[in-house]
Amino acid sequence: MIEKIQIQGQEFHLHPLGGLFWVKKSILLISDVHLGKVSHFRKFGAAVPRKAIHKNFILLDQIVADFQPFQICFLGDLFHSSLNKEWELFENWVGKTPSEVVLITGNHDIIAPEKFQNVNVSQFQELAIDSFFFTHHPEDRKGLFNFCGHIHPSIKLKGPGRDYVKLPCFFKSENKMILPAFGQFTGTHALKPKKSDDVYAIADDCIFKI
Repeated sequence: MIEKIQIQGQEFHLHPLGGLFWVKKSILLISDVHLGKVSHFRKFGAAVPRKAIHKNFILLDQIVADFQPFQICFLGDLFHSSLNKEWELFENWVGKTPSEVVLITGNHDIIAPEKFQNVNVSQFQELAIDSFFFTHHPEDRKGLFNFCGHIHPSIKLKGPGRDYVKLPCFFKSENKMILPAFGQFTGTHALKPKKSDDVYAIADDCIFKI
């Protein structure tokens, strides 16, 4: 179920797959997909099922179909490391996706910019639109609200006794929102919210505010 929120008078939709949609601009924000990570680990002997390679692309198709955005902006770490066979899958995905695709460069994005240019993917260090700016690492900028990734945020919820569950989340503070990692083969980092923070946890197909 999609969660609708307001930030600085603008409507945004949070998707349980981990993407965020800016309604007015028809921009879909997605962070930390880490394409190629499965192939990278398989290359070095990790017992990861081959079908996991296609999972991210299936989920990308799903979220794009749900929002039909004019533009998709990846907030860094689109690819996990150097070029591998998953690049061909990405080329095919971009070719059949009607949305414009933009990449904010992350610390893992080491593939040559020319490769992205060849498939009409624009690449930026950061991008500012109206009173919002998009980065990979969280940043503070006076007068602007930051959408970012990198952290792979999660929240720990305590149960009875010593039991707890750790859930990926959208983590919103006064001037920024950190998106969860979209990639299915990524870890998370538990954050401790302050009273002024808003946390939107993801469980199965639901989003709920903590």
